[in-house]
Amino acid sequence: MTVSCKSAIGLLVAVLCHFIAGLSHAGEAAPNVIVILADDLGWNDVGFHGSEIKTPHLDRLAAGGVRLDRFYVQPACSPTRSELMSGVSAISLGVLSPFSKLQPAGLPISRRLLPQYFQNAGYQTLMVGKWHLGFRQSQFHPNARGFDHFYGHVTGGIGYWDHVHGGGLDWQRNGATLREDGYSTHLLRDEAIRMIEARDADKPVFLYLAFNAPHLPGEAPEYALSPYAGLVDHDRRLHAGMVSEMDAAIGALLLTLEKHDLADNTLIWFMSDNGGLNPSAFPPAAVSVMSTLDSWFEERELPLRALEFARVNVLRGAADNAPLRGGKQNVYEGGIRVPALVSWPGVLEPGVHSDMVTVLDALPTLLSAANLPAATDIDGRDQWPALTSGVRLPATGYHVTGLDGEAIVQFPWKLVARDPDTPELYRLDEDPREQRNLATEHPDRLQELLQAMAATPRGEPLNLPVWRVVGDPDFFGGEEDRPPWSELQKHD
Repeated sequence: MTVSCKSAIGLLVAVLCHFIAGLSHAGEAAPNVIVILADDLGWNDVGFHGSEIKTPHLDRLAAGGVRLDRFYVQPACSPTRSELMSGVSAISLGVLSPFSKLQPAGLPISRRLLPQYFQNAGYQTLMVGKWHLGFRQSQFHPNARGFDHFYGHVTGGIGYWDHVHGGGLDWQRNGATLREDGYSTHLLRDEAIRMIEARDADKPVFLYLAFNAPHLPGEAPEYALSPYAGLVDHDRRLHAGMVSEMDAAIGALLLTLEKHDLADNTLIWFMSDNGGLNPSAFPPAAVSVMSTLDSWFEERELPLRALEFARVNVLRGAADNAPLRGGKQNVYEGGIRVPALVSWPGVLEPGVHSDMVTVLDALPTLLSAANLPAATDIDGRDQWPALTSGVRLPATGYHVTGLDGEAIVQFPWKLVARDPDTPELYRLDEDPREQRNLATEHPDRLQELLQAMAATPRGEPLNLPVWRVVGDPDFFGGEEDRPPWSELQKHD
C-alpha cells in the first residue's frame, strides 16, 4: 500500500468520525466558544509545563482538557493573530512582522474572519483585549470585522496602568476612548465577566479574550510579586506576577461560567501568540552592546529613542522557553512552539495530543466543533476529528518567518533557513533542542523542504519598512504626546 493510499484512508476515517460526532451533537444547544490568547507567554511559563510560576487555573483546564503538546504559531504577534482570525498563512497575507502604530492598513478586508462565521450563525461575538491587526481606517477595526462588541486596545504592547502605546492612549470601548484607572489584566477580566453576565441568554456566545499579559513592560501589582520573592532576577519576578494575574483572571472567568451553568457547554481554546521574549532570542553581540549601554546609563533613558526601545526589548524580556531554543521573533522552537490546550467538559477526553496542530487550524476546528459550515479557501485544517476520535491526519508543513530567517516544520523534520548558504535541518522527535544539524546527512529531505519553502505563496508585504518605524518607536507605556488612537481613527 502506498503512502498516498494510507493518507486517503486516514482522511476517509476522519470524515466518517466527524459525521458521526456531528450526529451525536445534533439537537444539542450550540456551544459557547471562548478563545483565550496570552501575549509573549513562554513554554516554561505555565505550571503544567513544570514552571515555577503558579498557574492553577490553567493547570486545571489542562488537566481536564486536551493539552496540545506540539502547537505552532508564528514567532510574532500580528502574524499569529492574522492566522488565528483568517485561517490563512501570514506569509501569503503579507503580514510578516508586528504592525507598527503607523501602519495605514490592516488584515485584508477581503478575508472573512473567525468572528464573522460565528456572527452569521447567530452568535453574540465579543472581543476583549488586544487587536493589533489594523485600526487607522475604520474598516480594519474589530467592530467592522465581525465583533458585536470590542473593549481593549488596537495597537501592540501598552502600559498596564496608563494604557499608553507609542505616545497615545490606547483604551476604548467600541471606538470610544476610555480613561479608566486600573491594571489592564483586571479591566479585561471585569469586561469579559460583564459580557458573559449581560449576554442574551437565547444566543450562544463567541468570546475572544486577548490579554496583553505578559508582554512588556514588566508591570504587576506589588502583591502579585510576593509569591516570587525567591527569584533573584527582578524582571523574572515581574514576569511571573503578570502571568499569575492573567491566570487569576482566567480563573474568575471560569467561576462565572460555572455560576451561570455555562461551563459544560463551553469550549475553551487557550494559546500564546508566540514564544516568550528573553535575551537569548537576540544575537549575542546585540545583547553585549545593550548590556554595556545599560550599565553606563542605568536608569536614564538612552539618547536615541530607537536605542532605548531596543534596550528594553533586548534586555527586559524575562520569559522562559526552556528546554526549547530561542524565543520571540526566532524561528527556532522557542519562538514558535507554545503552550496551548482545548477544553470542553464531557466532550473532550482529558489527555495530551502529540501530533502537530497550528494556529491556522483554530478557525476550521472551531467551526467544526460548533457544527457550523466549513470555511473555504483557507490553509488551516479541521483538527476536531483528531481531538475527539484520535484520527491521525497526514503530515503537512507549517511555514514561519521571523527576524532571524524562515523555517518549515513538517514533523518530525524542520528546516531552518537563516543563512541561504548554510541551511539547518533538525529531527525534532530526537533533537527537540535543535542542537544537531542533519543537513549534510539527509540531503534529499533537505531539498524536499527547501522546495516546499520556495513554493509557498507570498503576498505583497503589508508591514512598513523598518526606517519608518525606527523614527517613532512603538513604546509600551509612558507619557502621552499625541491624541488617543481611537480619536485618530475617527478622523481617517
